[in-house]
Amino acid sequence: MGFLVGCGQVVTEKPVDHWFEPIADHLGRAYLRYSFTKGTRQEVDFLVDALELSVGSRVLDIGCGPGRHALELARRGIVVHGVDVSETFVAIATESARSEGLSATFERLDARRLASSVGDRPRFDAAICLCQGAFGLMRSLDEDRRVVTGAGSWIRAGGRLALSAFSAYFSVKYHDEATFDADVGVSHERTVVKSEAGTDREVDLWTGCFTPRELRLLMADTGWSVDAIWSVDPGNYRRDVPSVDSSEFLVVASRRGPSRPGVS
Repeated sequence: MGFLVGCGQVVTEKPVDHWFEPIADHLGRAYLRYSFTKGTRQEVDFLVDALELSVGSRVLDIGCGPGRHALELARRGIVVHGVDVSETFVAIATESARSEGLSATFERLDARRLASSVGDRPRFDAAICLCQGAFGLMRSLDEDRRVVTGAGSWIRAGGRLALSAFSAYFSVKYHDEATFDADVGVSHERTVVKSEAGTDREVDLWTGCFTPRELRLLMADTGWSVDAIWSVDPGNYRRDVPSVDSSEFLVVASRRGPSRPGVS
């Protein structure tokens, strides 16, 4: 799974809002060299079907990184807005969308501040939050809850959410390179990430890990109705019942509650 199994802290002189910003600055486009990014088309094929998207659908990509899912969705005529805490990744995604003439826009935004940043923006039909792009990259459950709650404020009533979470079962059973803290459900690893120029940097990585039961409780607590939870792996999204052998769980949920007043 590489560095996106968790989150890292890096000493830097640049003021940051989140630990991931200096890592993204170091990686740049080298992020897209990692094997877990190579299954984007299969993942998007699956999501279009699971979320019932069509040409003209509006999708919010939370923790979009350099835009691999957002750009692939836009190639299918879907209107996408991606948000990410990394200014570097937002710039890469924006340049890629412009070069292809795609209906995808990008914005630097901390996913923990989604609820306070929505304003009077038009609502979206669906949101995606994948591959530890935001959810799961936090050090506390409260921060993960803020991401999921904030997503709901951007989505129309009845709209859908697809969210992937790293499996606590998999972490305990297979992730030998990391140490799992059973008290808080967080996995820690120290590894090396490589820049586009080939420069190595050693970082600490953490990721929040979840069971399907925990995900159902979290969704119920934040205004979502769970439609399904499936066992998946990067590049192999499928409708498999949850097991202890997949690296991730994919949650598909629908937003409960009335529409936001005054916003269509």
